[in-house]
Amino acid sequence: MTTIWHMPRIELLDLSKFREQRPVALLTGKRSWQAVNTMVRLPVVVQAEPESLDKDYLDDLADHLPKQVAAVYGVGGGVVADAAKYMGHRAKLPVVLVPTALSVDGFFTASTALRDDKGGNYYIETGPAEKVMIDWDVISAAPKHLRGAGIVELLSITTGILDWKYAADRGKNSPEERYQEWAARLAAGIGQRAFGIAAGVGDGRVAALRELLDLICMEVRLTTQIGHTRPQEGSEQAFAQAMQTRMVGFRSRIAYSELLGPGILLSMALHGQEAKNVAVVRQVMEAAGVRLNQLEQQDIYETLVGLPEFVRRNKLPYGILNDTDMTPDRARQLISTAGLNA
Repeated sequence: MTTIWHMPRIELLDLSKFREQRPVALLTGKRSWQAVNTMVRLPVVVQAEPESLDKDYLDDLADHLPKQVAAVYGVGGGVVADAAKYMGHRAKLPVVLVPTALSVDGFFTASTALRDDKGGNYYIETGPAEKVMIDWDVISAAPKHLRGAGIVELLSITTGILDWKYAADRGKNSPEERYQEWAARLAAGIGQRAFGIAAGVGDGRVAALRELLDLICMEVRLTTQIGHTRPQEGSEQAFAQAMQTRMVGFRSRIAYSELLGPGILLSMALHGQEAKNVAVVRQVMEAAGVRLNQLEQQDIYETLVGLPEFVRRNKLPYGILNDTDMTPDRARQLISTAGLNA
């Protein structure tokens, strides 16, 4: 059976005027909770600060929820949102998400990213949150590098479509993920519009942030409707996931946007885009506040060299990396074209 999921209900509101009556389990992060704890009034039964999307860890949290808990709240960013959706699914409880930044599209999706024992990602279908509550004062006040970092989810369409079409031309897409020109055009339009709002997102302007919300929801709606994420999941996502496996200790706190952003630039170079075109996309991300300088060049190089094997080993969607001989010289050339050698 195939399920085409609905979107969560999205409420734009002043959080200080909201009251929850149900006893809740609260998942949050220290900084996120500090940003809203004087505004959000919740009858909290139990509170946790998950830093891992390890399934066993989340299963243990969900299985030991007090019986009086009637809803799961996730207040913060992408990790908290995924943890809350998974725990709600596991415990058969409604989930409410309160983003403190528009950092990922996962607030609005019906799936949850978990981590496997190799450090890679895999997805399970949890269904969407019951509700997502957005207070523009909270979003606007978020750190610039997180406030609108979800824009990279839109810019990944730039390269995701290239890999999708690359696979189609070689007969490598499954029937369920067949290339559809109309869907590619719609996705491209969503990605292109991201260029026009980047500066406003970086400045924290509500009008631009509202349009970012609209575009992210349109991207989620499109990929939900066609049943897969190929329009925005190509070699750029493969790089981000492979790099994520290297992030341990304090480096594990590097935001996913700070992995995906460089991945987009490298993927553009891999697909033969000229350095001047790559530079334009880099400028767009920087205008939106995305940090592209958080990775060590040696980590980038080593990840690139092993990336084709990572794609094959983890059975990631077919793309140009499947046919790439990633020699050391090729890796260095890609880093240079992407402007990541500074």
